[in-house]
Amino acid sequence: MNISKICDKLRAGSDTLALQTASQKNTALSAVISSIEKNRAAILSANAEDVAAARSKGMTESLVERLALDDKKINSIIDSIKIIISQIDPIGEETAGWKTPNGMTIRQIRVPLGVVAIIYESRPNVTADAFSLAYKSGNAILLRGSSSALKSNKAIVAAIKEGLSSSEAQGFGVPEAIELAPCESHDEVQEILTAVGKVDVALPRGGAKLINMVVETAKVPVIQTGAGVCHLYVDESANLEMAEEIAWNAKTQRPGACNAIECILVNEKVAEEFLPKLAKRFAGTVELRADEESYKILNLCKSEKSVVSKASDDDFGFEFLDMICAVKVVSDVNEAISYINTHNTKHSECIVTENRANARLFQAKIDAACVYVNSSTRFTDGGEFGFGAELGISTQKLHARGPMGIKALTTTKYLIDGDGQVR
Repeated sequence: MNISKICDKLRAGSDTLALQTASQKNTALSAVISSIEKNRAAILSANAEDVAAARSKGMTESLVERLALDDKKINSIIDSIKIIISQIDPIGEETAGWKTPNGMTIRQIRVPLGVVAIIYESRPNVTADAFSLAYKSGNAILLRGSSSALKSNKAIVAAIKEGLSSSEAQGFGVPEAIELAPCESHDEVQEILTAVGKVDVALPRGGAKLINMVVETAKVPVIQTGAGVCHLYVDESANLEMAEEIAWNAKTQRPGACNAIECILVNEKVAEEFLPKLAKRFAGTVELRADEESYKILNLCKSEKSVVSKASDDDFGFEFLDMICAVKVVSDVNEAISYINTHNTKHSECIVTENRANARLFQAKIDAACVYVNSSTRFTDGGEFGFGAELGISTQKLHARGPMGIKALTTTKYLIDGDGQVR
């Protein structure tokens, strides 16, 4: 891969995009929607090949689900782009402004980051989501997906480029604003991450291994999206039926997603009542790996379909991405908070409680991008937050945190107007 040639092309694309109006960018994105619709069958056919290959290599079904596309997911991609089109263009937004005592006018405005690279695993919908967010915010994007989704990604990028080219003659589309790395070698990732002066920022989106590699290797700036070791704490005052429903949704709806829970903490005062409910609901679906206290209870109430085992230390703070969940009994909300802050990845955490003071204490003291009271962690998502799509869930504290929409791909600069002032 010739990273210099690719990035020079992307830089030219970003320079062109930076001068386009919201109307021009929206027109181009509308053309992309039409092209994705036109090429729907080709995209699904390419994805079917990727899915078949993944299964033949033994990929778990929870990860195959992340890789697979169908008509519903294509419709979701299109809907996401429509939402992005409807959003206010952040470029040029004045975030602050004032006049100095010597008469100069200072304005702080939003501008694009420039050339953005995203390195991601499996999910081909990320290809369209990342492009759309980057394009609307005036950035060019270099996509480096995984080999398991290569055919799907190629088909989606081909459709995007076709849509951009169709509107280029009218002065709208900028096909140079997107490139897909060929995915021929792992060296490509190293090239991207060390392309100082070529790539303005890199974003990893995937499991802990990928994210750690990017953070440790990169010489370009990185916005760190996080692995999701998410917890659910069932407080002593919790509505246990609600807790059961939230636990079921947060664990089973998409176990391979980063916002699925990986550990359930239960207050000791309700453990003997709640854990049998949990075991019954999860029987035949979710394997429970329990600490000593919860194992005593679960082992007594498990059915023939239940899979309950004693947890090892490694099971706590681990992202299973599968139908497996750790369980632990805690003494109170303070122990739950301390445990979570020690074992989490700063992603999404939840408390189920009817105690307002405990709810506010949990939200105040938990160190995470998203902290929920009485609702599933599965809502940590750009679409659910109204962003249309997301580049990922940032778990760091600088620049962006939580689901990253359009504004996460902008920075600011100051515009100063004077009339001859000197210092």
